[in-house]
Amino acid sequence: METTIRVSQEIKSDLNGFRQYKNESYNELIRKLLFIAKMCENEPKLSQKTIWEIKEAREKIRKGEFYTEEEARKILDL
Repeated sequence: METTIRVSQEIKSDLNGFRQYKNESYNELIRKLLFIAKMCENEPKLSQKTIWEIKEAREKIRKGEFYTEEEARKILDL
């Protein structure tokens, strides 16, 4: 069952900043944020490293520094 939640424009704008691709749903964004929050509670040191790695990966994606699945398959001869 789906539901509607009310968020401020500021929160919506912040959520949009976390999107990795244009059509990524708010459900997916919230799921990722919850995952990160749970990791911070369970493994604080690991979580800081994980958050840094996520930020780095997101920056690479924004810059276009990644391989598509098709390119990766060619490189790996799969």
